[in-house]
Amino acid sequence: MTDTDVLIVGGGIMGSCAAYFLKKELGFAGSVRVIERDPTYAQSSTTLSAASIRQQFSTPENIRMSRFGIDVIRSLGQRFGSEADIGFHEGGYLILASETGRSVLEANWRTQTAEGADILLLSPDELKQRFPWLSTEELAAGAFGRTGEGWFDAAMLLDLFRKAARAAGAQYQKADVQRLTRSGGRITGAVLDDGTTVTCNTLVLAAGAWAGRLAATADIDLPVEPRKRTVFVAKCPASFAGMPLIVDPSGVWLRPERDLIIGGWGPGEADPDPAAYGDFEPNHDEFEAHVWPAWATRVPALEELRLIRAWAGHYDFNTLDHNAVLGPHPEVANLQFINGFSGHGLQQAPAAGRAVAEQIVHGGYRTLDLSVFGYDRIVRGEPVLELNVI
Repeated sequence: MTDTDVLIVGGGIMGSCAAYFLKKELGFAGSVRVIERDPTYAQSSTTLSAASIRQQFSTPENIRMSRFGIDVIRSLGQRFGSEADIGFHEGGYLILASETGRSVLEANWRTQTAEGADILLLSPDELKQRFPWLSTEELAAGAFGRTGEGWFDAAMLLDLFRKAARAAGAQYQKADVQRLTRSGGRITGAVLDDGTTVTCNTLVLAAGAWAGRLAATADIDLPVEPRKRTVFVAKCPASFAGMPLIVDPSGVWLRPERDLIIGGWGPGEADPDPAAYGDFEPNHDEFEAHVWPAWATRVPALEELRLIRAWAGHYDFNTLDHNAVLGPHPEVANLQFINGFSGHGLQQAPAAGRAVAEQIVHGGYRTLDLSVFGYDRIVRGEPVLELNVI
């Protein structure tokens, strides 16, 4: 049995950001232990993501979290040293809408610009002028992030936070947490795969797609489960000047990656079942059925391409509303959630990690008020609806 002040279950980007902000920026004097089952992160949602950041959300708090993330990315040298670099490409997002989706896109744009996001609302003619390789067939409008949006190397970002957290005194341990232990209104610790128990004063549940299953071992209902997403990598003989990350009305997305094109499909309500534990086999059928036809329709030159490979990762999918669950449990106050980001976790991890650290150190939020994402809405069954889910 081992005692620790703060036990973080999960050492991916969420757990590592929480550890970093606790020890490095907020100066938490107690012990912080991070339990991670796979220090190689070969199957981590962090490293298997498409590694992008956007401000184009419909919920103000989501926009603020991503803006905080952009500020962190732009201050990497100050935080981690002059050599810190994650290869951030500020290529922007282009979210497209047909006539049926135009009003929602425009409403979202008004919310985003009110929050200070640099987003242009473009007509079909303006889209064609800016992106001449784009087909505007059946499009009514597009929202383009000129600055503050793009993509980067997820593994490098994780490595920066993880190393800085360790340098500041956080301990990382390789182990697989089997279950949480609870006594009444407190989480008392976690049982590891070798049979030992780590006791703690506070537990941060940062177990990603498997957090719901782990919470259930302490009789806590957390509606978070894994959803598999496949990313396809293709080579095309054509080039596309200034191509941003494009989100088509069909739900298909794509972006450049050096001289390649990567992308995939968000099946939405057509994807009701959780992924099986350890299932990282790409859904190859999606390419012919959904992805390639949408790519070729929106960018006609992509009719000629060669599929090179594909990989799959897991979303930590919040089945209630596709939004984060953050902060303390209302009845189990020493349990902190940092879960359920449903595909936009990597970009919001710095803000989420800071928020959880503030809850532990100060007993409340100081930088961003993220109480809208509290667990109490789960109890009430009142979703916070995010209209820009990708």
